[in-house]
Amino acid sequence: MAKSSSLNVRVVEGRALPAKDVSGSSDPYCLVKVDDEVVARTATVWRSLSPFWGEEYTIHLPLDFHHLAFYVLDEDTVGHDDVIGKISLSRDAIAADPRGIDSWINLSRVDPDAEVQGEVCLDVQMLENARGRCLRCHVLQARDLAPRDITGTSDPFARVFWGSQSLETSTIKKTRFPHWDEVLELQEMPGAPAPLRVELWDWDMVGKNDFLGMVEFPPPVLQQNPPRGWFRLLPFPRAEEDSGGQLGALRLKVRLIEDRILPSHNYRPLTELLTEAVRGPAEEDAASPLAVLEELTSGDCRQDLATNLVKLFLGQGLAGPFLDYLTRREVTRTTDPNTLFRSNSLASKSMEQFMKLVGMPYLHEVLKPVINRVFEEKRYIELDPCKIDLGRTRRISFKGAPSEEHVREASLGLLTGYLGPIVDAIVGSVGRCPPAMRLAFRQLHRRVQKRFPQAEHEDVKYLAISGFLFLRFFAPAILTPKLFDLRDQHADPQTGRSLLLLAKAVQSIGNLGQQLGQGKELWMAPLHPFLLQSISRVRDFLDQLVDVDGEEAGGPARALVAPSVIVREGYLLKRKEEPASLAPRFAFKKRYFWLSGETLSYSRSPEWQMRFSIPVSHIRAVERVDEGAFQLPHVMQVMAQDGAGALRTTYLQCKNVNELNQWLSALRKASAPNPDKLAACHPGAFRSSRWTCCLQAERSGRMACERFRKAPSMGPASGGQGSLSMKTGG
Repeated sequence: MAKSSSLNVRVVEGRALPAKDVSGSSDPYCLVKVDDEVVARTATVWRSLSPFWGEEYTIHLPLDFHHLAFYVLDEDTVGHDDVIGKISLSRDAIAADPRGIDSWINLSRVDPDAEVQGEVCLDVQMLENARGRCLRCHVLQARDLAPRDITGTSDPFARVFWGSQSLETSTIKKTRFPHWDEVLELQEMPGAPAPLRVELWDWDMVGKNDFLGMVEFPPPVLQQNPPRGWFRLLPFPRAEEDSGGQLGALRLKVRLIEDRILPSHNYRPLTELLTEAVRGPAEEDAASPLAVLEELTSGDCRQDLATNLVKLFLGQGLAGPFLDYLTRREVTRTTDPNTLFRSNSLASKSMEQFMKLVGMPYLHEVLKPVINRVFEEKRYIELDPCKIDLGRTRRISFKGAPSEEHVREASLGLLTGYLGPIVDAIVGSVGRCPPAMRLAFRQLHRRVQKRFPQAEHEDVKYLAISGFLFLRFFAPAILTPKLFDLRDQHADPQTGRSLLLLAKAVQSIGNLGQQLGQGKELWMAPLHPFLLQSISRVRDFLDQLVDVDGEEAGGPARALVAPSVIVREGYLLKRKEEPASLAPRFAFKKRYFWLSGETLSYSRSPEWQMRFSIPVSHIRAVERVDEGAFQLPHVMQVMAQDGAGALRTTYLQCKNVNELNQWLSALRKASAPNPDKLAACHPGAFRSSRWTCCLQAERSGRMACERFRKAPSMGPASGGQGSLSMKTGG
């Protein structure tokens, strides 16, 4: 039985942050750290003191993790980013409530001496000599130390204290992974037994040395069980100051999940029970396993349940019957068609997660061209008279100050100029919509039509589909493109307002105009003629969408990545495994990569004609690489078989931790159906005739150094320490 720990982390928003720029604002972003290792970075929200991020992560943890920290920084285009403040949460504080933490928390000031990371390896012995007892401290090495120099490294040395005595090791220049292998002996002095303290420092030629961390062992430990092995570095003990809200606050949602994972055969009876349930009479069986699960869960638990069930039935090739079962239950229990699928039921959550897992490439193909235009053109758009800023329009126009009516007319033209291509792309996308999604919508259409056959309920069968496709898929992606991976960054306030107006318009189209002219937003009335014209086209689109043969979307379990669709692309730094001869000094080369369900291909640039490729079916493992392997962060390894059946390793470096985890997730999804995947592999690299992780010289021994890893392997579908997957959606 294996144990697994993970954190569900949602960085929601900030408020009352201090201004760090001369403009009186800030450009804040958040770093998320587990035991001082960066595991996630939010996008930057430009020119805001109350930023909204809404980014959610699932972070796989080592079983012995100690604390989680959030750092808020102000991004600067020149010089270093300014640190605004931080929030530290201990494991005990997170685990105190099974429901987790969901609250506003004040930021605290950041003390440089408390910002330590890494571990030190020691071997301590208590010996007797002619002068009495002495302490022999063998300082072997350290790893993952904090970078204190502008070069991104440090010049570390160790200082050992015992009583009134102290000794130092030599200084190792320009490294975060020093190897000292030095023995320091200290003679016991008269008096009370003293603790042993080992401090690590970064040597500086000018100014004072920078603190890197410390470990301390009390006298009873030295006498009974002298320390030997790796020890986590700690800051100097001091109380953390609460700024009293002067540095602002973050709204966070954090929940610790600890699972015990049994061998797969233990889950077979449960899997069979669930798969049998979806074939049963959903309308009548209130005691089926799925019905019981729905009754016992609510809120975030129901969201997790829906995600796991969708993945289970997708893997079994039964996603269609599963969704149809939930649809039948929901439709049977609904008496008022206006409330159909409006609650956060298991049926609603499951359909939403199904669309995100199956339809993301489709979403990108439909929306990305127009979303990119909105971001690049940065036009001022506003229809609400209470929000029109004539001063802003004066600053961006050389023709004098326009009137409010002129601003509204120009905004209406710009909005329809964006909405037109969006509607055209949606209604023309029938052939590109994944067959599995079309089949699910066809089943939904038939169930609703059968339940509400009356003429006055003619639109219900359309609203049931558009409520998912438009209100829970297209509109949220338009509103927050970053959360659906349509953009790398959040929108600035002006672009964000344009996206909000577009999302409102798409929602109105998805509601088939039922609420036009109602509510408080009557200033949207100039857009109504365009919306009403689009609604008839959407009805025709939905009719075509559900006109699909069931056999076309059925069949056995499929890969989560379509064969011909490019699911991820961009520049990475690439290096092949080191040959027997010495590798060149600058071995990583910049290459442009494309990933589809068939190949991982690359070339010198996107326009370069000659491409090299690795068949996805040949990939046997995709894992992170320890930073010490190349003295570089954000490196992963792709192990694949060549034509002769030999394993070859390609190392890829990403620009940040978010990009690393997105590539890891995409590669693992693409290679998920592959047979013969490796159960484990070295987290280091084979360099200079030995593995950097375990120092062994046997190249083929891939299982030999598993005990040296910081965390147990989480299998081919997830990483070790600090591996992360980003969720989409608001």
